[in-house]
Amino acid sequence: MLKLPYGNAICYSGYRRGQSPGDRIYPSLTEIREDLHILHKNWRLLRLYDCSTHAERVLEVIRRDRLDFQVMLGAHLGAEMNNFGCPWGATYSEEQLEANVAENDAEVERLITLARHNDDIVFSVAVGNEATVDWTDHFVPVDRMIQHVRRVKDGVPQPVTFCENYVPWREKLSDLVRELDFISLHTYPVWEYKHVHDALHYSKDNYHSVASLYPDKPVVISEAGWATNSNGRGINPENSSQELQAIYYQDLMEWTSSERILTFVFEAFDEPWKGSSDPLEPEKHWGLFTVDREPKIVMQQLYAERLRNRRTA
Repeated sequence: MLKLPYGNAICYSGYRRGQSPGDRIYPSLTEIREDLHILHKNWRLLRLYDCSTHAERVLEVIRRDRLDFQVMLGAHLGAEMNNFGCPWGATYSEEQLEANVAENDAEVERLITLARHNDDIVFSVAVGNEATVDWTDHFVPVDRMIQHVRRVKDGVPQPVTFCENYVPWREKLSDLVRELDFISLHTYPVWEYKHVHDALHYSKDNYHSVASLYPDKPVVISEAGWATNSNGRGINPENSSQELQAIYYQDLMEWTSSERILTFVFEAFDEPWKGSSDPLEPEKHWGLFTVDREPKIVMQQLYAERLRNRRTA
């Protein structure tokens, strides 16, 4: 069976205020260097989401500073087909879908190139993220996902995966599973209105409902986390706080550590560019650190010295 690295793992996207992948305004090398030196205190495995300038700079800082990170490098895939079941109603013209197909092919080529040129840092590659689930706004049909995965497998030496919500893995993606080296699933009890004291049990059920179907295929958790603010869109405000995040994080780490399940916590830093303009939009508030790089409650003991230094600066 495939042997993947194991250790503390976290999803990293370094966009700060005024920056976003959509606008192609990326964190600087200096900003990324600050982030990676913060994270290096506790994590050695990073997940990246695309092959943009952001990813290139992350890999450059890791190499320049000789940081012993290993990276799951991702490709961002845009919508290749309209998904009329998307609850926020994202639809695209045929011209836009055609452009997305061409851009996805280009992104896959960037993934192959970056992975090959950084094979000492990149331990695996993820061909897309949440592109097949019923509610996605960047839908890619399964047969097309298989084409992308085959192209990547032909082009890179690293193990190949796809990152997706746990539900599609149960049946819809069975043909895709045969093409992958390992499965990467997401579990978010808070998005499904679970109380924090039911959350770990729910995440375990999510994980085992997939792992039991594919006993010969490694399964990792590529996203799991808890929002710390909400305006009520999809998450009850009373069910989102730093205190609840800390509880779920501790429970999740205890379970996955005891079972040696590679788990990427979502996520390192809050991302204000996400979601609506409402500052309490839950999409903005999953970081273990704020957008200003202040440790939230879950990290305050580990980063107590950083807190002291900032308060006396």
